[in-house]
Amino acid sequence: MTASRDVVVTGLGATTPLAGDAPSTWAAALAGQSGARTMDNDWSEKYEIPVTFAATIKVDPSEVLPRPEIKRMDPSAQYAMIAAREAWQDAGAPEVDGERLGAVVSSGIGGIWTTLDGWDVLRERGARRVLPMTVPMLMPNSPVAYVSLEFGAQAGAHSLVSACASGAEAIGYGIDMIRNGRADVVVCGGTEATIHPMPIAAFCASRTLSLRNDDPAGASRPYDVDRDGFVIGEGAAVLVLESAEHAAARGARVYAKLSGVGLSSDAYHITSPDPDGKGQVAAMRRALADAGVEGRDVVHINAHATSTKVGDLTETRSIRTVLGSETDHVRLSATKSMTGHLLGGAGALETLFAVKAVHERLAPPTINVAQPDPELQVPLVRDTPAQLPDGDIAAINNSFGFGGHNVALVVTNA
Repeated sequence: MTASRDVVVTGLGATTPLAGDAPSTWAAALAGQSGARTMDNDWSEKYEIPVTFAATIKVDPSEVLPRPEIKRMDPSAQYAMIAAREAWQDAGAPEVDGERLGAVVSSGIGGIWTTLDGWDVLRERGARRVLPMTVPMLMPNSPVAYVSLEFGAQAGAHSLVSACASGAEAIGYGIDMIRNGRADVVVCGGTEATIHPMPIAAFCASRTLSLRNDDPAGASRPYDVDRDGFVIGEGAAVLVLESAEHAAARGARVYAKLSGVGLSSDAYHITSPDPDGKGQVAAMRRALADAGVEGRDVVHINAHATSTKVGDLTETRSIRTVLGSETDHVRLSATKSMTGHLLGGAGALETLFAVKAVHERLAPPTINVAQPDPELQVPLVRDTPAQLPDGDIAAINNSFGFGGHNVALVVTNA
């Protein structure tokens, strides 16, 4: 094992509800823009779905990808390819032996559009009309398979599935691939394309979505006393990770280091977090220990913060348990207030935000918090970005998923 190998970020890519690339997404987040909008469809009337809005993708893949690729990829793979190609170019298209190149791209749900469209075709038109590419399109590893084919990644192509923690866990696995010597470069991230009437109806049935149809842009409001649920989103974010040695040898621009990974599982409930936050605490403590970072070094946290009554405050209590009085100098951001919840893509996008925050020393804002919950225990960045201090700093990105999955990643300055 070569666990001492430093892992750095050299490329960023994204397609999100805010914009069609990473720099524009980051700029929109700093400006406090919302990607939530009323959907242009008849689903609410046709299926009696009580929610009429979502954080839909800003730039349609048809504007970026050629038609043959569109036809053979589920939207989840389309988003991943757009983000991966941008990240690869942003990293300077590194020259690397395919056997030293890995890919880890996760999705929490996979090709739901392909699955349900295929079922509709079977029912309405018969088995002979089902597309022969249906299975390669619907499988959850389809996005990473296409990414690995794109760049010739032969060190391993992996797709970890841990619900809303999937994207962050993919990045954690990418870090491990470099640390243990399997790869010098890893393309990793998360993607999701679930804005379809069935998943929306299912989330409505579980009473987890906001019902603010009259105010989509103001619906995702983490930590506000009037929060009433999350806003479903879609998109992808991909990072290019490299060993510090490999990046230095080719003179690559480095955004930040990914210094710590912490994983845990609640073993408590299939959807609800442990109210004591023990798993979240364990994940953060493990990530900090892995990074060799003290609580006093943590100046920023990008919270999981989905805008649910229970989840938001459980996380902030966990943060204070981990950091104690050092919590008072942390700047907390809840970027789902702008992007909505990208499910399996959320952890990757929010890691990208944490990397940019450390690199530019700016914590993005949380919008829509008119009345902060009096039980909020961490200083919240509201409405406008907050400056982060000079010197050596660290940030944490938290991602938690149905099933009790907890992932914390520590980002430090390069």
